[in-house]
Amino acid sequence: MIDNISWLAIYPEIVLLVMGCVIALVDLGVHSPRRTATYVLTMLTLALVAGLQAMYASTGSTFYGFGNMVVSDSMGNWLKCFATVAVMVTLVYGRPYAADRDMMRGGELFTLSIFALLGMFIMISGNNFLMIYLGLELLTLSSYALVALRRDNATATEAAMKYFVLGAMASGFLLYGLSMVYGATGSLDIGQVFKAVNSGQIRHQVLVFGLVFVVAGLAFKLGVVPFHMWIPDVYQGAPTAVTLLIGGAPKLAAFAITIRLLVDGLLPLAIDWQQMLAVLAIGSLLVGNLAAIAQTNLKRMLAYSTISQMGFVLLGLMSGVVNGNVEAAAVENAYSASMFYVVSYVLTTLAAFGVILLLAREGFESEEIADFAGLNQRSPLYAAVMAVCLFSMAGIPPMVGFYAKLSVLQALVASGQAAYIAMAVFAVVMSLIGAFYYLRVVKVMYFDAPLTATSVSAPLDVRVVLTINGALVLGLGLLPGGLMALCAEAVVRALAT
Repeated sequence: MIDNISWLAIYPEIVLLVMGCVIALVDLGVHSPRRTATYVLTMLTLALVAGLQAMYASTGSTFYGFGNMVVSDSMGNWLKCFATVAVMVTLVYGRPYAADRDMMRGGELFTLSIFALLGMFIMISGNNFLMIYLGLELLTLSSYALVALRRDNATATEAAMKYFVLGAMASGFLLYGLSMVYGATGSLDIGQVFKAVNSGQIRHQVLVFGLVFVVAGLAFKLGVVPFHMWIPDVYQGAPTAVTLLIGGAPKLAAFAITIRLLVDGLLPLAIDWQQMLAVLAIGSLLVGNLAAIAQTNLKRMLAYSTISQMGFVLLGLMSGVVNGNVEAAAVENAYSASMFYVVSYVLTTLAAFGVILLLAREGFESEEIADFAGLNQRSPLYAAVMAVCLFSMAGIPPMVGFYAKLSVLQALVASGQAAYIAMAVFAVVMSLIGAFYYLRVVKVMYFDAPLTATSVSAPLDVRVVLTINGALVLGLGLLPGGLMALCAEAVVRALAT
């Protein structure tokens, strides 16, 4: 018999699933080329779900359901709330773009987005290997279909095929690694796995062998070197609205399953997986920043930028445990810094791609850096929003990205380890190199002559959301304390259970 707590733990997921099916049925009777009824119903559903998640998160309570297969805790609920808001913002930005490109002959953009979000929810809530894998597959299968949504576009179809093949390989890595851990510990439950590993009665070699494959699967979802090969091609080839959908909210879910698997389940093996994360972080910072310099396509440049940004997230994740010693303060500092970094990165990415989507016109993508020439003369507001985002990604104060980088670097330096401090210095040097390609775009927007004299126009909802989005990137940089405290409290509550 399933108790009431179990249903309570997945109540937002049930709402999302039921409404996803309802929206798919309602859309059959919608004939508007912009799918207005479908869009409104989708946004109302997402607003309701985001409100539910914020309400759950604000209570600070943690409870388990369905035989400990799912967990509802403060960290998971905040991440689900942020992911829902990110999908809402993505659909606001992407709807005019999709309508101009015949991507809305049906309501697939909205229904697939809802099911992708449901996959993220299951990943974030998963307290069992099967649940995490189920959520991951729901997200990735929806993403493959979304990338191929422009069926007549050869570039989008090619990007979808690459994503599908490499995604299947990464899923195989993760599944094989989880099966090895299950074989060693005899349990799929993350809490039981932790107890089994902590007992020290299990063959270390088998566990580490499985751990290598688990980390490889997680690295693919985060998009870090050397599992980054799909990111530049998919970011550039996918329709820009879909690029934002797969480059924004899923990063929150990827962070969540990394915490669930590595910290909640395999923390006694931290000395092993932290070394792997260190190698991935160094490679990502190096390749991401150096490769981005050579790009002329803005979407591809932001793809390599994403790789380097995820390198910073890994730096935070690898600095929690020092020499095998688990200290509450260090763990809280490191993992909350990583969570703050992911949230601020997604916020900045939404606004940056929002401007790219805004400038795109029917038959013109506006994704080359040269297309942004003289944007300040055509639209000072949108140029300012884009500049704020680029400054934030570069880590220039007082943007939120500066404090995100600073919090990760502080976690590294606080460890007191010479190797970690050296990595912090390396990260700073890489950030200085990275500032070049961000500032190059700002220079093009403000100092180059515009290619066209046409002014930039956008629907009211897009203008309002984009302005708020840009203001938050700046505002959370000026007053980062609230979000930092929220992340720290969420991580502490999650780890306490």
